Amino acid sequence: MTRVATREKWSSRTGFILAAIGGAIGLGNIWKFPYMAGSSGGGAFVIVYLFAVALVAIPILVAELMLGRYGGQSPPTAMLLNAEKENRSRWWSGVGWIGAGAGFLILGFYSVIGGWVLDYAYGSMRAGFSGVGPDEAQARFAGLLSDPLRLLLWFTVFLGLTGLIVSSGLRKGIERATGILMPALFIMLLALTVYSAVAGDMAAGLRFLFAVDFGRINPAVMLSAVGHAFFSVGVSMGLMMAYGAYIPREISIPRTAVVIAGADTFVAIVAGVAIFPLVFANGLEPGEGPGLIFVTLPIAFGNMPAGGLFGALFFLLLLFAAVTSSIAILEPAVAWVEERRGMTRRKSAAVTISALWLLGLGSMLSFNIWEQVRPIAGLNIFELMDYLTANLMMPIGGMLIAIFAGWFMRDSTLADELRINTPWLFRTWQFLIRTVTPLAIAGILVTNLF
Repeated sequence: MTRVATREKWSSRTGFILAAIGGAIGLGNIWKFPYMAGSSGGGAFVIVYLFAVALVAIPILVAELMLGRYGGQSPPTAMLLNAEKENRSRWWSGVGWIGAGAGFLILGFYSVIGGWVLDYAYGSMRAGFSGVGPDEAQARFAGLLSDPLRLLLWFTVFLGLTGLIVSSGLRKGIERATGILMPALFIMLLALTVYSAVAGDMAAGLRFLFAVDFGRINPAVMLSAVGHAFFSVGVSMGLMMAYGAYIPREISIPRTAVVIAGADTFVAIVAGVAIFPLVFANGLEPGEGPGLIFVTLPIAFGNMPAGGLFGALFFLLLLFAAVTSSIAILEPAVAWVEERRGMTRRKSAAVTISALWLLGLGSMLSFNIWEQVRPIAGLNIFELMDYLTANLMMPIGGMLIAIFAGWFMRDSTLADELRINTPWLFRTWQFLIRTVTPLAIAGILVTNLF
């Protein structure tokens, strides 16, 4: 049998839930879901998304947390132990490697974006956005991307902060940090929503997000909703399996998964309610991606009462969301180094962060010095890492998690781990994880590739 290391446990269900919610909530919640909803049918998209969360995201989140607790180790070792316990092939350990590897690559470019957020958070507190116009906002963002030394500074600070928190351990590091950052994030988000209601065009923002237009719902939009639901809750990146390893037996995994997914969806919707009234009040376009955060919103804050204060608040909110996600993504790699190399937690974190820093340099330089370096299909290093993780590793890993949990684990094991006392609920979850979830993920995979 594989050697098993002694693991810390979460101090409480609340501590675990806050950490897991922090891992799920990231920068995508702040801009991507609201934009997707507004441009894809509003309330109709939200309805499809909620169904996708219930039928795809929650079942696989339950499975991943369960596999983490059942294995009790880092994702690669946990999946190896799980396979041994169920008398299955040791090759199933590859599922853990796919998740941990995807998380490692994601953090290689996510920490670069975290550095952008740090730069804007510092800049907003120091100088604000007073009088910022479209040209200045665009020039400011372009200036950041073209300055490798400035990017290097903030990328290093963000990655160092992530490593410092994780190096302090589960309770003193991750749990303590998320216990402070997550309540603060919720308070800031609600404060921004109130400000948006007073200073923005709330009616236009709500129409953009929630006006029901079923005519815009087609198969492509439905798959988009399923894909975002799948990715939004943080599955298939190793983090939920790693966090699951620390769950005490008395905590109910299914109930906790529902809370995590519900909080993640709540933040995404409220973020849209907070952001888009400000955008429409200033006659701006609700652009997608980094342009919304780093170009459009600074213009809005620069032309509104108390915009400097609330602009700084917004970028602090983004920073907190980025940090809680990054520490969760880092944990699987640090846990593996700690258990397999016999290092202390601090040394494991230092080794992992050093490797990530080297990996992240390629992503960081993709916007300036190495802009013309495009190894595959015209993609630069940043884009290539994003494509590999989002379009290949995460869907494949998620599908394999669903297949192993649904078809290769004994019913007695599932019943003991999940403790779903209502038979029809257990059978419903098993049906979803065996059929609906793998088919939905297969649709995402095929769509992304072709």
